[in-house]
Amino acid sequence: MNKNISPFPLPNLEFETILQVLKGLTDPAAIAEMERFGINSEKALGIHYTCLYEIAKSIGKNHPLAIQLWETGIHEARILAAYIEDPAMIDEKQMDEWTQGFNSWDVCDLVTSELFDRTPFAYEKVFEYSQAQPEFVKRTGFVLIAALCVHDKSAPDEKFIQFLPVIQREAVDERNFVKKAVNWALRSIGKRNLTLNEKAIETTRIIHAMDSRSARWIATDAQRELTSEKIQQRLLKQAARGK
Repeated sequence: MNKNISPFPLPNLEFETILQVLKGLTDPAAIAEMERFGINSEKALGIHYTCLYEIAKSIGKNHPLAIQLWETGIHEARILAAYIEDPAMIDEKQMDEWTQGFNSWDVCDLVTSELFDRTPFAYEKVFEYSQAQPEFVKRTGFVLIAALCVHDKSAPDEKFIQFLPVIQREAVDERNFVKKAVNWALRSIGKRNLTLNEKAIETTRIIHAMDSRSARWIATDAQRELTSEKIQQRLLKQAARGK
């Protein structure tokens, strides 16, 4: 995918100007490349994430502009909205509306891991979204788990142990974007520390015994990584450092 060229300096940071800048960076070849990776290219411009991130840095946090960009429905405008939105300004209504608007795995993952996991209701939304029916809403619940595992470094183990029954329950969902997110969440918990690694591996055994092709794939793939020498050695070194 073409990395695009960051349009700096920007003449101003008004909504219409930003929109013109984004449209000026349209790359048809990159749009075709997106489709190869299973990204929904409807209303896409083909702008690389790194370019969008550079634009976001020049804007800074801007809640009103984020709302305007999101409402365009343009793929890259929504990604930019996630970069510049202030998690302190988000309420549950906005979070639910944006989640309902996800139509591509990359927007779902980026918005969730760059923004939603930093909201005060991220943990409770895991339980709500993980049992929803729409594919990307359910995926959001599990991407939240994976993101929280990485970003909430001070959270106690119990915060993540409570998600293991949720992972077990939804491991039978055969939909591609759900099962991959369930797998991601389970692996992320298991890579956090030795205690959670043991709990996650135990969960893989339970899931593997379930009468579901999706469950067996999730369990096999997660167990392979979580029992690997690379992960075990890293967690042992981490434990030795007292972290």
